[in-house]
Formats: sequence, structure tokens, C-alpha cells
Amino acid sequence: MTRGTTNINRLRRVDRWMASSPAVDAALRTTPSPLAIDLGYGGRPDTAVEMATRLRVAHPTLRLVGLEIDPARVVAPIGDVEFALGGFELAGRTPQLVRAFNVLRQYGETEVAGAWRQMQDALAPGGVIVEGTCDEIGRRCCWILLDADGPRSLTLSWAPEHTDRPSDLAPRLPKALIHRNVPGERIHDLLTLADRCWDVAAAHASFGQRNRWRETLALLKASGVPVDLPRKATRDNVLTVPWEVVAPG
Repeated sequence: MTRGTTNINRLRRVDRWMASSPAVDAALRTTPSPLAIDLGYGGRPDTAVEMATRLRVAHPTLRLVGLEIDPARVVAPIGDVEFALGGFELAGRTPQLVRAFNVLRQYGETEVAGAWRQMQDALAPGGVIVEGTCDEIGRRCCWILLDADGPRSLTLSWAPEHTDRPSDLAPRLPKALIHRNVPGERIHDLLTLADRCWDVAAAHASFGQRNRWRETLALLKASGVPVDLPRKATRDNVLTVPWEVVAPG
């Protein structure tokens, strides 16, 4: 059972990312009426309702169910968002999308693979999982995208005005990586390089921290990190890399 702490808009960054992610969009388009699950929504259902609202802009027929392992937190439907009792087995449902945020943080690293496998086994064909962690008010977020075969990517997203450098997100890494941020591990190498590129891009700060981040991404790409460069300015600083870039050694 999680602590249940949550805040309105806490998961806005991951919601924005899911709403624009080609992988999530493809998963939700495999059926006319896709099912999304918000696993472990906490002591209040706000973030589940927000998730439904944001995803329905592109997928108006989406069904959303919030699942909680604590029976006392299961509430009556809010609009057309349902709530039910369930854990990693996803209450016997077969969703196209699962968001599991701040759920695995109290588990041991060795328990992550088993939790992933339970959720993967319950996915509908072509489904995906977004599993991650954020701070208490959602200014810094990290998540892993998985499908039935395993992890596909890692994303770091943060508010540029409240973060000094990319490595500040290290305490919010998902459980599969948070203990791997040490010399010799790929995630440590990535954060170290991102900080170095951020420092080199300091001259662009006069145009705003978002422009500085765009230059940082260009420097990362020039250094051999396979990142996509955004075509236009984004609200969040976002770094997404294929899983093999950060996979534990």
C-alpha cells in the first residue's frame, strides 16, 4: 500500500507526455474503445480524473479505471471514470494503457521485475505501461515506458524554472534505476553527460532556460546520445532515451 499522498495536477507532466506520445497513441488506437488504468491513484482520485480528461482530447471514447489496493480509497464513479480494488494484476482487466506512478517506490529493486511482469501479462495486445516517480507537486518526474516485451525508453521531465541541472532528477528515478546512479552504470553516465552539456549551453540561458535545454539536447545528440530534437519550444524540459542507453549493467 502506498502512502496515498497526492496533489491536484501532480502528474500533469506525464499526462502531457502520454497525450503526445506516438507509442501511447498507437496503443490506444488498437481498439475503438480503449481502456486505460491509473494504478495506485492514492488517497484522492484527482489525478485519475485529470488523466482521463487529458487523454480524451485525442481519444474521446477512452474508458478510464482507477485501481487502488486499499479498499478505503475506492470511491464511487466520478463522471465516467470508474474506481475499483486492484493491484499489479490489474483486477483482471486487459487495458491498452497503464499508468503506475509512485507505486513501486516503497518496493525493493529485486521486486520490480515481478511487478512489471504482472502488469505486462495483463495488457491487451499492443498495450503499454508508463511506470515512474515524481516529487510531491510534480515539478520533477521520471518514467519508463514498457510494452509486453520489456522496457522501451526512459523519460525525464521537469519544470526548468525549478531545477538547476538535469542530475537534480536523480532522486526521482524509477525504482529500477534509482540505486544504479553510481559510477560505472549507464544512467550515471547519462546524467553526468547531460549536466556537462547543460553547462556548455549556459550561453543560451539569456534566451530562457527552455532554449538552453534545446541546445543541451543538440549537444547530447552530437555526443552520440539518440535523442529526438523537438521541432518547437515545449513547456517542460524533457529527455527521452531508448532503454538500452540506461539499462543496468
